Amino acid sequence: MLAVKGLSKAYGSHQALESVDLEVAKGEISALLGRNGAGKTTLVSIVAGLLSPDAGSVVIGGIDAVADPGRAQADLGLAPQETGVYPTLSCRENLLLFTGLAGLGRSESRAAIDELAELLGLTALLDRRAKELSGGERRRLHTAIALVGRPSLVLLDEPTVGADVQTRSQLLGVVKELARNGAAVIYSTHYFPEVVELDASVVILEHGHVLARGSINDVTARHAVGMVELEFSGPAPDVARLFPHHAVSTHGSTIQIETNDTAAVTTTVLANLDTRAVSLRGLTVLHPSLESAFIHLTKDTTDPSREVADVA
Repeated sequence: MLAVKGLSKAYGSHQALESVDLEVAKGEISALLGRNGAGKTTLVSIVAGLLSPDAGSVVIGGIDAVADPGRAQADLGLAPQETGVYPTLSCRENLLLFTGLAGLGRSESRAAIDELAELLGLTALLDRRAKELSGGERRRLHTAIALVGRPSLVLLDEPTVGADVQTRSQLLGVVKELARNGAAVIYSTHYFPEVVELDASVVILEHGHVLARGSINDVTARHAVGMVELEFSGPAPDVARLFPHHAVSTHGSTIQIETNDTAAVTTTVLANLDTRAVSLRGLTVLHPSLESAFIHLTKDTTDPSREVADVA
C-alpha cells in the first residue's frame, strides 16, 4: 500500500531524513519508534503530502505521491500530533464537514459518523461543541476526523500523547480494527507497550536514519541487551574485574552492566559487594525487550551513518 524509497529531507544544515526506506502492506501496522528529533514527524508529513522531499519517492496504492499528490492523498487519513478540531462546532458538525470534504453522500456520512462514534466512544458527545470536550475526548474526535473517508492508508503521529487511560485503550482498539479491515497504518509513538499490544512491525529511526526494522521478535532477538544497574550512596566500587566479557560502565555512583543473563550477573555482583553492600541504594534489572533493543541501538549516537539492520 505504501512504498517509500530513498527519502531525504533537510532543513538548512540539519538533515532530518537521509535515504529512508519504508514499506507498509495492507492490513499491516508499522510503528515508527524514535526520540524527539529522530525524523518521525518529517517522514509522516512527507507521506501525507504536507512536505516535499529533497530526494526519494513515495508511492501510495500504486500512485506517485510526489508527482500526483492529489490522487495519492484521496485514500489517505492523517491525524497529526497536534489536535485539529473546530471548537465552536459540535462533534457531529466537525465530522460532517470532513465527510463532505471526503466526498461522502448524506447516507454514507451518517453511517461513517455513527460507526466511528461507536468505535471511539463519541456517540453521547456528538451534539456537544468541541470546545466543551476533555482532552481525551478531543483526541478521539481528532482521530475520528482522520478516518471519516475510510482511508486505506492511515497516518497516526503520536496519537496517544496526553491521552487518558480510556482514550488510549479506545484508540488502540480502533487501530487494530483498521488493520483487520485491511488498512495500512503508520503509527508513530514513544510508547513501547503500545507497539507490543498492536503487534506492529517496527522501524527505529535516529537522526533521520533507519537503524533497524522488522517484527518485534526479530528486532528484539537481534538487538536487545539486558542490563543490571546498581546505584550507590557514595563512589561506585570496581566490579568490572568480575565481568571481563561484559560491557561495564560507571557514571559517578551508578554502575551499568550489559548482559542477557541478568540473574547470574545480579547474583555475582551482590555476592562480591561484601561490606560495600551497605552503600547500595538501588538495583534495577532491565530484561531483553523491544525497549532495551531501542536503548542499545540509539545509545551514544550523535551522527549515525551505520547501515540499517533489516531483519524483516
